[in-house]
Amino acid sequence: MTEILKDKVAIVTGAGRGIGRGIALLFARHGARVVVNDPGVNVDGSTDNSSRPAAQVVEEIEQLGGQAVANYDSVADFHTGESLVRQALTTFGRLDSVVTSHGILRDRMIFNMSEQEWGDVINVHLKGTFNVVKHACSHFRDQKSGSIVTMTSESGLIGNAGQANYGAAKSGIAGFTKVVARDMGRYGVTCNSIAPRAVTRMTATVSPSKREQLPGDFAIASAEGDGVRMAPEDVAPFAAYLASDYAVNINGQVFLVYGNTIALMTQPRISKAIFKPQGYWTVEELRIAMPRDVCAELVNPAPPRDTN
Repeated sequence: MTEILKDKVAIVTGAGRGIGRGIALLFARHGARVVVNDPGVNVDGSTDNSSRPAAQVVEEIEQLGGQAVANYDSVADFHTGESLVRQALTTFGRLDSVVTSHGILRDRMIFNMSEQEWGDVINVHLKGTFNVVKHACSHFRDQKSGSIVTMTSESGLIGNAGQANYGAAKSGIAGFTKVVARDMGRYGVTCNSIAPRAVTRMTATVSPSKREQLPGDFAIASAEGDGVRMAPEDVAPFAAYLASDYAVNINGQVFLVYGNTIALMTQPRISKAIFKPQGYWTVEELRIAMPRDVCAELVNPAPPRDTN
């Protein structure tokens, strides 16, 4: 195996299980030294004192002949980002890459969602990504190099019922990624995002009856039925590629990654527009022009209206 990450040091959050674990292990196989972050919580964010998955991944990496160190702090804490960067520099003497693959779920229809459920998911996914990336960027700016890989979701890019908190966080991460790419590109730093599809602990919480109806990273049943492997470790090679020197000119992009597929997601662009040569639109004019010239082919993404 080519050591495309030889001598590099990476922080991988949420690396105790699922996609993060696969990324941490593959980074190590390609020569990187890894800070393995995972507080060992359950999918719903509750504490699991019986589990130390970060230590287990470190042990696996060491058995492969690699080097790694565990970190058990929650990325929802602003100071965790700073401590992770410090740990990488103190333990391995440098930092080259950050991958933010942490996450929890608190799914609920919007009218049933509590403030706590909203805040918990936003704090872990969106604020947690900021907490780590912000402190890494302070170091990368001085170093004049570095790579950042965030995790977004089709739930945030397209939408998914029952995931207002998760979708908002993941949409925010996609926008955050594009801004960081512009902020840091002048310093030789890249920032890209992956929208993964994979069977993980998080997707396992979705009932089989609902999976076929869901988009993206939760559309598991239909994909497996088509014979497409949805293993979390399938996301890792592309994350390693983005962290390597081969991808120094890829910046501010979002990629859909699953099984044997890697797809570049289109940037939001104007697809149709109407222009009034003189004056400004009135509501009556829009009532006629919009369905005729702009919205004729639009499909309502919601299920059929409940008439009960």
